[in-house]
Amino acid sequence: MSLKDLAPRTRRQLLLQGALPCLAWHCSALAALTPAAVAAAPTSTRVLIVGDSLSAEYGLARGTGWAALLAERLRKERTGVEVVNASISGDTTSGGRARLAPLLTQHKPTVVVIELGGNDALRGMPLQSTRDNLRAMSQAAKAAGAKVLLVGMQVPPNYGRSYTEEFSASFAQVAKAEGAALVPFMLKGIADQADAERWFQADRIHPKAEAHPLILANIWPALQPLLR
Repeated sequence: MSLKDLAPRTRRQLLLQGALPCLAWHCSALAALTPAAVAAAPTSTRVLIVGDSLSAEYGLARGTGWAALLAERLRKERTGVEVVNASISGDTTSGGRARLAPLLTQHKPTVVVIELGGNDALRGMPLQSTRDNLRAMSQAAKAAGAKVLLVGMQVPPNYGRSYTEEFSASFAQVAKAEGAALVPFMLKGIADQADAERWFQADRIHPKAEAHPLILANIWPALQPLLR
């Protein structure tokens, strides 16, 4: 029996029954297309982090490093801010300098956080080379329209007083010369404490997850003004 063989009233009932699922689908599709469901508020600020293992969650569960904690904080407190963590364990200022240009092109950040230099010291790279690379990265980021935040590092006293002081001062020198914001010491309140060992993994180089909220607390005051 075809639909046309049915009584008019019966045909109308069947047509309505068949149409209701379509109407329901249509309404649900419209609901799914509301601005909140399609996408969050447009990204107006993008923070690009170019760092080493201290920012790449080395030895940590994913989502427990300071960069992930920053992204979580921004999701709760602000709209339109995205964090792109392009950190690589073992990276140096030379490596960061080499890979920065494509990162700037791809992500078009409004803020670039440069957390590099620690591996330069571990590998005995010349301090002038470290400064030159940090300066070049800062200049490239600014040329791309981004604000720059340099995250400073310090080395243990066994490197010698002269090297230790000059290495630490390098970040401030570059920041001043390039007009960049500065975090003087990423591990302040962690590595410089009498009980520092409790904050570090077995290698005594990489902080435990418990230390990363403190790292974010060191970085946030310098980063926050750049997000405006």
